[in-house]
Amino acid sequence: MTISVRRDDLAGTRHRVQIRQHSFTVDASPAGGGKDEGPSPHDLYDAALASCKALTVLLYAKRKGMPLEDIEVQVERDDSQERQGTYKLKTVLHLTGPLDDAQRAELLRVAGKCPVHRLMSEVKTEIETVLA
Repeated sequence: MTISVRRDDLAGTRHRVQIRQHSFTVDASPAGGGKDEGPSPHDLYDAALASCKALTVLLYAKRKGMPLEDIEVQVERDDSQERQGTYKLKTVLHLTGPLDDAQRAELLRVAGKCPVHRLMSEVKTEIETVLA
């Protein structure tokens, strides 16, 4: 699969992301020199974690027949030490439905094993950048 990102604003920093048939805008924050016309790359990174946790928990609960009615995952970012090598993300799961304490604990455990969480924390990523 190829993801394409192309400049969408010749005077600014807005870009268009194309993933399969999905398209959306990204931009830098005003502090980063942009106009905040879309999420920043850091926002997308953080959102990947939250969405993976939400989907993983939902699909697990469905497969196990758990009475999960709704899920919201919030991510709090602390990037104050990023330049020193530490990027902190805190995720908070809001689970609704008549779940007992054991089910809630199991869903919390499952959230910690979502593929993106593991990718961010356990996998060595190799990146190659070349000119076309």
